Amino acid sequence: MLDYDREADHYDVTRGGDARAASAAAAVRALLPPDTARLADLACGTGIVTVRLTRPGRQVIGIDLSSGMTRIAAARLPGRITIGDVTRLPLADASMDAVVMIWLLHLMNAPAGAAALTEVARVLRPGGTLITTVDKNDAVFATDDDTTALIKPVRAAYAAPQTDATGRVTDLGARLGLAVTGENSFPGTGQGRSPRRWREHLVAGAFTWAKAAGDDLTALCERLQALPDQDRPRPDPVYRLLRLTKV
Repeated sequence: MLDYDREADHYDVTRGGDARAASAAAAVRALLPPDTARLADLACGTGIVTVRLTRPGRQVIGIDLSSGMTRIAAARLPGRITIGDVTRLPLADASMDAVVMIWLLHLMNAPAGAAALTEVARVLRPGGTLITTVDKNDAVFATDDDTTALIKPVRAAYAAPQTDATGRVTDLGARLGLAVTGENSFPGTGQGRSPRRWREHLVAGAFTWAKAAGDDLTALCERLQALPDQDRPRPDPVYRLLRLTKV
């Protein structure tokens, strides 16, 4: 897990910056009911997406556990950002029209993810909306290219089940009275990796599954090194969003 307090000052620039934030916010806005008046963005980070969800007549708040992230977010949305734990939200029952969770559930273990979804169900009013990313770590494989064709089978052999897998999220949601009512996607602008960058990340242990791959990882890196255009980024990842409505 990253130290988000230390990452805060350069987090945006290393995660696609304004371009990716604009894409994410546009995809979320397309799923939001037009009458959404009270919205909570959980794990809001630097607020770069949160601020793009504001509009006249809508109260938007951001909640994050990192003091470093909330410091930056508060400059974007003064008076609307608070430190809080998504498994124990500082919000009243049925007080929100919408809750947004972007790039959150994949970071949590199964019990914590279930607790977060339970809290979302608690704070949403009847008919309220949850919008969340799912299958986050699969996003890079949404478009086929020569790098992902090599990586995908090795990852499949070693990766653990994802806590934000669509089936898991929809099953948990159903038990909490949250029914799927829509979906959308957006590109991770500027986040496509070149073969060289893939190798660097794999060797550095940036992916948990790669640490267990042993000889298969060595062979994979050799195949990546043999690809042409070693420094040309491949297609950007494509992130999926689900909309769930409290019934």
